[in-house]
Order: sequence, then C-alpha cells, then structure tokens
Amino acid sequence: MNILFIANHINVGGISSYLFTLASGLIGHGHNVYLASSGGELSGKFTAAGVKLIEIPLRTKKEVSPKIIVSFLKLRKEVKKYNIDLIHSNSRTTQVLGNLLSRYCRKPHIFTCHGFFKPKLSRKLFPCWGNLVIAISQEVKEHLISDFKLDEKMVRVINNGIDLQGFGDFSGRQGFRESLGIGNIPLVGIVARLSDVKGHTYLFKAMPNVLKSFPSVKLLVVGEGKMKGVLIKEADDLAIKDSVLFLAQVGGTENVLAGLDVFVMPSLQEGLGLALMEAMAQGLAVVGSAVGGIKTLIKDGQNGLLIMPADPVSLAEAIKRLLADKQLRDNLGASARKFIMDNFSKEKMVDETEKVYRDV
Repeated sequence: MNILFIANHINVGGISSYLFTLASGLIGHGHNVYLASSGGELSGKFTAAGVKLIEIPLRTKKEVSPKIIVSFLKLRKEVKKYNIDLIHSNSRTTQVLGNLLSRYCRKPHIFTCHGFFKPKLSRKLFPCWGNLVIAISQEVKEHLISDFKLDEKMVRVINNGIDLQGFGDFSGRQGFRESLGIGNIPLVGIVARLSDVKGHTYLFKAMPNVLKSFPSVKLLVVGEGKMKGVLIKEADDLAIKDSVLFLAQVGGTENVLAGLDVFVMPSLQEGLGLALMEAMAQGLAVVGSAVGGIKTLIKDGQNGLLIMPADPVSLAEAIKRLLADKQLRDNLGASARKFIMDNFSKEKMVDETEKVYRDV
C-alpha cells in the first residue's frame, strides 16, 4: 500500500513518536509511507527510516484556516502523483484536511484519536471522522461514543506500541546524572509537555512533603510548553526551586529514564500516556493518576502505583513509599517492563493498524 500520514509537525512529542513507530513498522512490512507536515526537528529521523516527507504549511490549530486549503491544494496533486491508497490523519486540523482529500480524491480516510476532544458544536456539525477511527485506548473509544455519538462499529481500539529496542538499558545512568551535576541522590522525574492537563502543579505541591523525608531528592521536569513560567514561579513560591531541574524536550528519552529512580505521571486527563509507557518499558517504578488510559497501563500494586488525580498528599505518599523501598521499586519496575512487552509491542500495533487499513 501507499499510505499518506498527515501531521501538523514532526517535532518531539507523542504523535510524532506514534507516527515514527507505526511508519517504521509498516515500511518493514513492505508498504510505502509518505508523511505530509510542516516539518520539524525529527525530519532526519523519519527520512533515515525510509519515510518520504512532503512539506505543507500546517502549523495551525484552527480547523478553519487558509493553511488547510493551501495544504489541500498541494496534497491533492501528491495523492495522484504517488498513487496514494489511504490517508491517515492524527489531529483535528489534519482530520479536516484528510476529509477534504478523501472526498476529492476518493480515497479512504483513517483518523487516530490520541486523546479527548471538547464536544464543540463545530466537531458535531463537521465531524470529518473518516471511514474508521482508531482510538488509542478503551477510555478514548468510550469518550467518542458517549460525547460524539459515534457508532461503536466505527471505532477500533489500537493501543500505542513501544519499540522496546533501547529501553531497559541503564548503562547511560551515570553519564546522564553527571550531565545534570548530581551524584547518587534520589531522582524523581516527569516527561510531558508543560500543560495544565499534565498535572505538574500537583507534583510540585507534593514535593515539600517528599523533601521532609528525603531532603536530597531532586525533581527532573522534562518538556516544554506554555506553563513553564508558571511552574518556575510555583517552585519558587513553594520554596523547592533548588530541588527542581528543568530540561528541554529531548529527542530520545532512554538516557533520561535510565537516570531516574521514580517516574511520575499526575495527569488530569490522558489518552494513554506514551511517556508513561516508555518509563514502564525502561523498567522504572511508576506513579500515575487514575484517569483515562493510565488506568489501562498501571495495575495498582502490581506494576506501579495509582493515585487519585489532583491529590498532592497521596502523590507524595506514593513517591515516598517507592523511594524508601528499593526492592519494591525493582519489583514494580520489572513487572511494568514485562507488562509493556506482553501487551504494547510495536509489532502488535502495526499488525492491528494494517488490519484496519485492509478493512477500508
């Protein structure tokens, strides 16, 4: 098949990771993969994997935008030129663009829903769902059926898959810690865009409690986003700024995860949680809030610890429990890695997505 992915950009992030994992797997199965986007820092990585890139001016979050029209005018020619068999979109703006292309070029359109949408009127009047929708978790599927009244038969759950190569290796631990200027002290971390929905503020509010029991602990915050200034001020207000390290988004998380003792995802809403999956694949002890797809990943007390969302007291207690018990960390981490290997492999995601493609 000749498959066209559409993305707003290919910078570091969950959708880019999803597309790279899926694209590399599909190419390995003999398909041709084209990716239309406004480009980004991962362009070279995609090209090296054999993905053919098409540049379009799609840096917009507006579902009614001249950029969508300009992109459509360019891509309708590319669909014909490369004999595209199927269009696969991954955000609201690419969903609209994919729908236009599908109608004009008479090609099937698949949309992957990576999270939760606000049930805006425009989404109901102009749904643009395509022929089938892939939901990355059961919770996302239920959201689409409940809030948008999609026919259950139209939605397929395909969990994100992890390419396990590179995860589970802790050889880079010391070097990464040295790059941060820290020694063998407890290191708690979160990898997520700096957005209020990721719950950073509750992790920050938990830290004074953690520091009372573990005065040397550091919190590593990896990511970028509009909340950075707010979080820097909050760290100052909570008198924890000397214990918080900010690190810009990184291309590969393997070394970051190797340097951590505990990984935390205190999200208020989460489709599935790719960074959490990577932390579990690494074999880390994890703490997550009991929302969305996180509940699919973490089985409390078996492969991680679940806490209620927006609860800094419970979050602090969970972190302290893990920091105080290395055996518990090791046991939960080993179970987490096995759980990801058994249930969320790259191969499984690619095979199930291929089946959806064949069905349309």
